[in-house]
Amino acid sequence: MAPRTDSTSTGSAMSETSVESSIDPLFHILRTIPFSFLRPPRLRLKLPSFTLPSPMTVFSLILLTYFLVISGFIYDVIVEPPGIGSTQDPVTGAIRPVVFMSGRVNGQYIIEGLSSGFMFVMGGVGIIMLDLALDKNRAKSVKASYATAGVSSIVIGYVMSMLFIRIKIPGYLH
Repeated sequence: MAPRTDSTSTGSAMSETSVESSIDPLFHILRTIPFSFLRPPRLRLKLPSFTLPSPMTVFSLILLTYFLVISGFIYDVIVEPPGIGSTQDPVTGAIRPVVFMSGRVNGQYIIEGLSSGFMFVMGGVGIIMLDLALDKNRAKSVKASYATAGVSSIVIGYVMSMLFIRIKIPGYLH
């Protein structure tokens, strides 16, 4: 078989030169006349340099975002519930503060959401402490302290969350 000549490359080169020569005269004048006496300035702009935040800063922002989302901050902004509720004692007639909106699963007071979110974050921090207790480069006393604090944070977070659910939904898991 005889070698073929690349007709697409020669055709594209010809089309580029034909485009340059077939420019509208008015467009050509508007494109060349201003730059015959105007010169663009030489700007010595430097690109801004961004430094990455430290890992602890990123972790803190993610943990804060997690706390706000879990505690129902978006719900609190949209619905604007009261910070704390109140009920009247049937025996004495005195007004008592109420933290949990009992019987309503899809509603909450602000303090209820914040306390529940804090318990979830406390359980998550307990898991992180358990992970830190597995580090081989730490002293045994520090590892034991991390493990104790981690287990106690997880247990307290779980027990309090279950207590909150039982207050919120009477008769849950009975």
